[in-house]
Amino acid sequence: MKERSARVAVIGSLNMDVVVQTRRLPQIGETVLGEEVHFIPGGKGANQAVAAARLGVRTQMIGSVGGDPFGQSLLESLQKSGVETTAVKTVSITPTGVASILLSGGDNRIIVVQGANNHCLPSDVEANRERIASVDVVLLQLEIPLETVITAARIAKELGKTVVLNPAPAQELPPELYQLTDVITPNRTELELLSAHPAGEENLEAAMQVLLEQGVGCVVTTLGEQGAALLSAEGFQQVGAHPVDVVDSTGAGDAFNAGLACALAEGEGLTEAVDFAGQVAALAVTRLGAQDGMPTRQEVEVFHGRERKVDY
Repeated sequence: MKERSARVAVIGSLNMDVVVQTRRLPQIGETVLGEEVHFIPGGKGANQAVAAARLGVRTQMIGSVGGDPFGQSLLESLQKSGVETTAVKTVSITPTGVASILLSGGDNRIIVVQGANNHCLPSDVEANRERIASVDVVLLQLEIPLETVITAARIAKELGKTVVLNPAPAQELPPELYQLTDVITPNRTELELLSAHPAGEENLEAAMQVLLEQGVGCVVTTLGEQGAALLSAEGFQQVGAHPVDVVDSTGAGDAFNAGLACALAEGEGLTEAVDFAGQVAALAVTRLGAQDGMPTRQEVEVFHGRERKVDY
């Protein structure tokens, strides 16, 4: 990676993840016995902020938590990883957001209760315009109100910043948000919803083209163990995966998006940034817990060094 100062602002959600491990996921109406339960700091926004900070990039978090023990734990987790949390608002009228995660065999099913995340408002973004002005890349997701996401993207573009949008959880988006986005990062399921097209191997580029025509600068589709694909005005390209033994895939997408944002903030080209993001995600899924599983920059560099030795 290039040696230069880089800054990222993550505007998004903070949740406490209640993770239940079980041998198999229950069917509808069925009760199964779980093996363990863990309370783990999470939320797509917070996960991405922790991942970015651990990669050595100066990271601002803008979001909202409740005035309860979960909220305090989330703030402490961010601060422990080096995230600047001054712009995280505490609200007293609703509890901190919670994600209920069923984990089995490396797969997961997630239900999110947004709680305080619904109180991350456009006015909060406006109030932090100076912080946004100080960064290189603004990283967004969809676990806060959509109007807040649009406001954040609009302000970022007014200030000349690169906007990376992780369109998760999947939902339809207004045309303005596409036009304000430099890089959108759907997985295959999100791509199908946004494009209204199938996104199998033979249809992937066509589905991505639909989003490009909506006005985004580039589409990066994550493909799990198949790596990622990117489409821009320069054309279509696939970037290979980095095979590992999966322990917990919960934070994979967040790790990927943080790695991508950091690499772009450091001035890397798109292909190199996508490859770096894939390395970050590969390491993240080898550990339990979204935030606890995020690798440091040194760990990514060691991993990359091992891969190069194998290649040669």
